[in-house]
Amino acid sequence: MPDANPTVGELFKAKAITDEQVNAAVEAYLADPDTAVHPIADGYSLDLAAAVAGHGWASQVIANPESSPGLKRGAIRTAILLARAQKA
Repeated sequence: MPDANPTVGELFKAKAITDEQVNAAVEAYLADPDTAVHPIADGYSLDLAAAVAGHGWASQVIANPESSPGLKRGAIRTAILLARAQKA
């Protein structure tokens, strides 16, 4: 039985989420780090704030003012890919 709440990475591997949708989620987080509900794909949403807050390394990178924009984007993307999407 498939997982009711797969990770975004699992959905990406299954081609249910595109690279563009993951990038849009990263940009949405950067625009508003408090974003709680972001539609990530058809039928799935993601709490972006919780995804980044729940990933220790990403949280540290975001909090460090010396982190480069590229590093921040990479950390956010990693946190999003590892987060569990919620059925909408």
